[in-house]
Amino acid sequence: MNTANFDFDLPSELIAKNPVVPRDHSRMLVLNRLDQSLEHNRFFDLPGKLKEGDVLVLNDTKVVPARLFGTIPEIGTGSVEVLLLNELVEDNQRVLTKPGKKFQAGRIIVFDDQLQAIVEGIEEDGCRLLNFNCSPAELQLHLDRIGHAPIPPYIKHSTATREQYQTVYANDPGSSAAPTAGLHFTPEVFAKLEEKGISVEKVTLHVGRGTFQDVKVDKLEDHTMHSEHFELPVDVAERLNLANQEGRRIIAVGTTSVRVLENCSSEEGVLKPQVSDTNIFIYPGYSWKFVNALLTNFHLPQSTLIMLVSSFAGKDFVMKAYAEAIQEKYRFFSFGDCMLIQ
Repeated sequence: MNTANFDFDLPSELIAKNPVVPRDHSRMLVLNRLDQSLEHNRFFDLPGKLKEGDVLVLNDTKVVPARLFGTIPEIGTGSVEVLLLNELVEDNQRVLTKPGKKFQAGRIIVFDDQLQAIVEGIEEDGCRLLNFNCSPAELQLHLDRIGHAPIPPYIKHSTATREQYQTVYANDPGSSAAPTAGLHFTPEVFAKLEEKGISVEKVTLHVGRGTFQDVKVDKLEDHTMHSEHFELPVDVAERLNLANQEGRRIIAVGTTSVRVLENCSSEEGVLKPQVSDTNIFIYPGYSWKFVNALLTNFHLPQSTLIMLVSSFAGKDFVMKAYAEAIQEKYRFFSFGDCMLIQ
């Protein structure tokens, strides 16, 4: 299957620059796989679209303010940008840089009077290895102090705050990007879900390059995902396995939750708890093992995320839904609207 099969045209004005306020007033397109129908709703309608006994699985990772701005005194005062990927190589941090050509080996980047780093190496894919003048624990404190939310580069002129690029249930720091399907949830929605008898479980996957890296090959089979760290706790796996045995629907909130569940599931649909890394790549032809429904945002053309969604719902149906969303002026990508596929 070709990467080009997952391309589509999107008017730039439909790329959401900022989130909807309040969060749960975003729009939600409901896709019914059985009869191939589409239905327009708001996210606060979610409890009414689910049924008693359903189980929502959330990714509780917390976005680290991993975007830093600095200067390279050797070449002048112009600003440069660094995005930490939460990947340690010996004592060095693996990072994305902008503009990359300025980050030559040996150059010193100054972020402020307390934090600086030296470029220790350049990897084949263009990533840089930076050695900071502090320990990893101290670096986290510096990020909290001067770091910025790592809002994706396709979102221009956003005024969103750190808190708006974070789910209300974020708990475990480690992500370089938000699990955006979770951004729509509010305490009010959770209260209505509980009233209806819908369970909520949490797993963790720290979002990194494996989720948002570009597909640069023509054939999907030639693409290799970067690994991302995840945790499926023992008690969560036990409750989910029981729910599955009882015939209750397992609804993944976001593609990152999907990757944890499908990675940890046997061919027979039994979860094995674990703390590990995954580079699972799901695209059409994949045999689904555990997930019964999916809540997800609208994704970039030719991305691994739209490939995953196409595997779950069928490429033609997904492209039909995207075409309707564009016609109805849904808001796209990280701060945009969402779709419930069941």
